[in-house]
Amino acid sequence: MTTRLVVLLPLLGALLGLLVRRHTPVARAVAALGTGLALVAAVVGFVQVHGAGVNAVRTVTTFPALHAGELQVPLQLSTGSVTATIGVIVALVATCVQLYAIWYLHDDDRYAEFAASVSLFSAAMLLVVYSSDLLFTLIGWEVMGWCSYLLIGHWSRKESARRAAHKAFIVTRTADIGFVLGIIGLAAGAGSTKLETVITAWQTVGACPSGGVCSGGNGALRATLLILLIIGILGKSAQVPFQDWLPDAMEGPTPASALIHAATMVAAGTVVLGQLFDLLAVTDPARWVLGIATSVTMVLAGVLAFGQSDLKRLLAWSTVSQVGIMLSALSAAPLDLGPDAGLFHMWSHAIFKALLFLSIGWLSVVAGGTSAVLLKGSALRVPLVNIAFLFGLMSLAGVPFVVVGGYSKESVISAVYDGATSPSGPGVLVLVALLLAVVLTAAYATRAYLVVSAHDPQPSGRRPHASTTVGTAATDAHAHEAAPPTLSLRAVIGVLLVLTVFGGLVERLDVFTLQPPEWAWMAVSVVLIAIGMGIAVRARRHGEDPAVVLFGPQRMALADRGLGADALYLRVVARPVIALAGLVAAVDNSVIDGTVRAIAALTRRSSGSAGRFHRAERPATGIILVAAGFVVIAALGVFAWS
Repeated sequence: MTTRLVVLLPLLGALLGLLVRRHTPVARAVAALGTGLALVAAVVGFVQVHGAGVNAVRTVTTFPALHAGELQVPLQLSTGSVTATIGVIVALVATCVQLYAIWYLHDDDRYAEFAASVSLFSAAMLLVVYSSDLLFTLIGWEVMGWCSYLLIGHWSRKESARRAAHKAFIVTRTADIGFVLGIIGLAAGAGSTKLETVITAWQTVGACPSGGVCSGGNGALRATLLILLIIGILGKSAQVPFQDWLPDAMEGPTPASALIHAATMVAAGTVVLGQLFDLLAVTDPARWVLGIATSVTMVLAGVLAFGQSDLKRLLAWSTVSQVGIMLSALSAAPLDLGPDAGLFHMWSHAIFKALLFLSIGWLSVVAGGTSAVLLKGSALRVPLVNIAFLFGLMSLAGVPFVVVGGYSKESVISAVYDGATSPSGPGVLVLVALLLAVVLTAAYATRAYLVVSAHDPQPSGRRPHASTTVGTAATDAHAHEAAPPTLSLRAVIGVLLVLTVFGGLVERLDVFTLQPPEWAWMAVSVVLIAIGMGIAVRARRHGEDPAVVLFGPQRMALADRGLGADALYLRVVARPVIALAGLVAAVDNSVIDGTVRAIAALTRRSSGSAGRFHRAERPATGIILVAAGFVVIAALGVFAWS
C-alpha cells in the first residue's frame, strides 16, 4: 500500500494544485503536503522493507494485468532495499524543493503551475524508481521529459527561457526514439513487460521461454536493443553527444534546476540501467558504448565547469560530469558486483547537488545574479549558506571520510577498478577518465568556493552585471524585492547540510551491496584532490578568479558556449534537417501536388471542350430516329437472311 501511495500522493498533489491555482496560499499547502506525505510513505516503506531483510522485495499490483495479444503487461510496482532508499531521497528532495519554492517564488504569478509541475515531475520519477514493469518505466520517463519542458520554460516571457525549454525537449525527445525502440524490443522478445521476466528471457542467448528468439545466436539483437536504450539514457542524462542542453536549462528557476539535477530526469537513466544491470553486464558492445560516452563526458564536462563565468552553469556542468561517474560504474562493474556503486553515488549526488543549487539560489537573491562577478564574496553575508556551500562542494569533490560524496565516489572507484582488472569491458578507459575527473572536480569545486568566499569590496551587492556570453543565465535572481529568509528555508538547507555530512553512514545499514573501501585508492584520491585544489589555489592572484587567470576571457567565452556545441547542432543537425524538409515540401508541392493539379486542370479543360461540342453539334431528333430505324431494319435483315 505504501508503495502505491508514494507515487500517487504527488500525482494527486499536482492535479489538486491545478484546481486551486487561483488561490496561492492553498496551492502552497497542497504542493508541500503532496510531496511531504509521499516522503512519509517512502520512509514507512523503507522501514518495512529493511525490517524484512536486505534482499526482501515486495511486489504490488496497481491495475488488472493487460493482455495485448501474446504480450503480457502485469502493471506492477516493487520495492526492495535499494529501491526504497532511492525513493526516500527522491521524495525528500522534492519536498525540499517545494518548501524552498514557496520562498523563492513568493510573488510569482504562475507559482501554482510551477508547484504542480514539480509534483507531477516527482511522481513520474518515483514511478520509474518503483516500477517493475517496462510500460510504467516508459510512462514515467516520458512524463519527466514533458515536465522538464514546463519547468525550464517557466519564465516563458523570456525568449531565452523558451529557447532553452525547446532545446531540452527536442534533444531529449530525439534521443528518446532509441529508448522507446529498446523498450519495445526487449518487451516483445520476452513476451512480457515485467522486468524480472525480461531479464530472465534475455540473459541467456538463444530461445526465449515464450518460444520467440530473444537475442539470436550471438546476442547481436540484445546488444542492439540495449544500445538503443542507452542512446535514450545518454540524451536524458546530458551525456556526450547530447550534453549541451542541460547547462542552457539553467534559464529555469533555481528550484527547478535543483529538482532536475539532483533527484529526477538526469539521474533516471542510472535507475533504469541499474534495474537492467544483469543484461548490461553480459553485453560488451553496450558496455563499450556507455563507457566511451561517460569517459568523454566526465573529462569534458569537468574542463567546461572550471571555465564557466556563471556559477550556476558551473554546477550544471558538474552534474553532467557526476552523472557520467554514476553511469561509468554501471558500464565497468562486473556482474557479480552489481549496480549498487553507481546507485549509491546517485543517492549521494541527490543530497549534495540539491544543497548546492538551493544554496546558490539563495546567494543569487542576495547578490543579484549567478555570475561569478556578482557572487564574489556573497557567501560571507549568509553564514549558513557559507557553511552549506563549503560542505556541498567538499562532497562534490569527493573528500573521503568527511562527506557523503566521499563515500560514494570511493565506491565507484573500487567498482571501476574491479572492472578494469577483468578481461573484457571498458574498465581501463573508464578508470583513467574517472581519475582525471577527480582532479578536475576538485579544481572547479575549489574555484567556486574561492569566488563566493572572497573578500567583497562592495558588500551591498550593487555591482553591475558582468557581460557574459550565456545570454540571461546570469540574471537568475528575481527582478523584485526578495522575501526575507523563512524558517522553512533555513530548515531545508539545514536538513540537506546534515545529510551531506552524515549521509555516508547509510553504508552501515547494508542497504547497498558495496565493497569495503581500499586504503590505497583512498590515498590516491586524496592526492588527486590535493592536486586539483592546488591548481585552483595557485591560479588565484590577488583575489582574482582562478578561471580568469587560467582560461582568459576568450577561452572562458568559449567554455560558456560549451565549445560551440550549440552551433555544431545547428550546422550538423538543424540546418540539414530544415533544408531537407524544404526540399521535401518543394517536391511535394511542385511534383506530387503539381502533377495532381495538372491532371485536374487537363480533365476540366477536356470535359469543358467535350461539353461545348456536345451542346453545339448535337444532331437533330429526326436524324437520330432515322439512324435508329436504319439499325433496326439492318438487324432484321441479318436475321431473315440467316
